[in-house]
Amino acid sequence: MTEGDVENIERATVAAVSPEAVVELDGWLLPFDSGTIGRATSAVPLRHRAVAPSSIREIESLYQARGLPAVFRLATHVCFDTARQELGRLGYKAQRPTQVQVAAAQNVCQVSDQSPAQLAGAPDEAWAALFLGEGFDPVDGANRVRALSRAEGSLYASVRDGGQTVAAGAAAFSHGWASVHGMRTAQACRGRGLAGRVLAGIAHAAMQKGIEQMFLQVEEGNLAARALYLRAGFRPAWTYEYWRKT
Repeated sequence: MTEGDVENIERATVAAVSPEAVVELDGWLLPFDSGTIGRATSAVPLRHRAVAPSSIREIESLYQARGLPAVFRLATHVCFDTARQELGRLGYKAQRPTQVQVAAAQNVCQVSDQSPAQLAGAPDEAWAALFLGEGFDPVDGANRVRALSRAEGSLYASVRDGGQTVAAGAAAFSHGWASVHGMRTAQACRGRGLAGRVLAGIAHAAMQKGIEQMFLQVEEGNLAARALYLRAGFRPAWTYEYWRKT
């Protein structure tokens, strides 16, 4: 994983969740958003290099000026030890360890032996309804639908059963990568391989666009999703944590 790969993935990550505003500052990308998606509301360094502790206070003040809490998304690499110490001194705590995983699109195509999910250039009501269904936080779901729907150039994957969307996801294509977001399966339909069909559909779309690399992000505690992604050929590239005041 080169420095260029890291920067491209971070830029593509923020673009996919379409925050209300984005600012660059001394090697950091600062997305500003009033929603609930962590990647749309947290400052992230574009390279895995040591950062000046003074930049943390400056970033904090920029979020405060917009009436938003400052949140920092930092890889667990040693190079950020000084930044983590400064965050701890300021009262921040690490939460939600999350893996960035990467895979070759041609491998992900083979994760399912069923027909791939259908993809559309815009989300429809059935796609959005899945995020508000049983087993999902409706406030977070509404925020994700809104953010993912306004991302430019994204495609929206659906597996349908009887007119209803029973599995869904979103695919973004940016900075040489295809990325997977918003993976959802209806509670009553889990265990049927539907999420694999979503991944396969997104991978096919990536290859049609000439994009060979894919990435996604998954919380370390989500063992079921991690098992699926492992079968699909995804491997961890790095782990990050959200640093926020509690």
